[in-house]
Amino acid sequence: MSIAVAGAGAFGTALAVALSSNGPVTLWARDAGQAAEMTRILENTRRLRGVALPINVAVTADPTALAVSDTILVTVPAQRLRGWLTDYRRELTGKRLVSCCKGIDLETLRGTAAQITESVPDATPAVLTGPSFAIDIAHQLPTALTLACAAPETGESLQTTLSTPVLRLYRTTDIVGAELGGALKNVIAIACGVCIGAGYGESARAALMTRGFAEMQRLGAALGARPETLAGLSGFGDLALTCTSDKSRNFRYGRAIGAGERFNADTTVEGAATASALIRLAGKLALDLPISTVVEGLTTGRMDPDKALETLLTRPLKEE
Repeated sequence: MSIAVAGAGAFGTALAVALSSNGPVTLWARDAGQAAEMTRILENTRRLRGVALPINVAVTADPTALAVSDTILVTVPAQRLRGWLTDYRRELTGKRLVSCCKGIDLETLRGTAAQITESVPDATPAVLTGPSFAIDIAHQLPTALTLACAAPETGESLQTTLSTPVLRLYRTTDIVGAELGGALKNVIAIACGVCIGAGYGESARAALMTRGFAEMQRLGAALGARPETLAGLSGFGDLALTCTSDKSRNFRYGRAIGAGERFNADTTVEGAATASALIRLAGKLALDLPISTVVEGLTTGRMDPDKALETLLTRPLKEE
């Protein structure tokens, strides 16, 4: 079984390093210069500095490396996924495509698995998500993730193929629930970062996480996700990690907003785009997502942190 990881960012590189303990892995990079550099120095200095690439990780920019792989883990940014799938449709046809992206497409308001099915109908989509920072995965620190695949037999095969001694995968057929957990937790993490950056304290962050989880469940119910999926690794587990650690880009981004500081414009912050997609989706479904609405206002500059807190605090008093 041949495995490729598409996308040589921090998380893609980390996955390639982790899975290399099971055998050879191909790491595909769009940038040929980056691929050549990583091959030469055996390190991804641009995205994951300090982590050595094992000898059985082959880095390439040649698309034929995707064509000869049975299983491809896709780690391109969520908002670029649709275009990437279109660009490489020929190489991806018939493959098992495991989405490791976390987000909702701004134009179609669809999750990553649906985009795979639409763009590459002959591929088998799956989703790998849960509490996982790239640096932890690369250093072979233990964690557990959710592997979602609608086809049970394929899910079992992928679970066996992608598990390692320190990377434990739990299987589900609930793709919608797995995707929503991974996408929404980034939005709530931005809110928690704003809370800490503005000096509102740990108690306020805990309250935001709890009410954010309620929003996650509300949207999940409307879209047919299973409650147990959102209460598991891909939902609550990832939410707890992302809202409480400086390793989270989304949390750091929110903290910069709350503190009135600049944030590195080259850093991908999936939660900002996801918040905008959520507001449109909530409108279609007639759902109330107050934290997501506030985050959308903050990330688009329409609302400042003090106004955001006021908006949340002046909501009607009601039963929990």
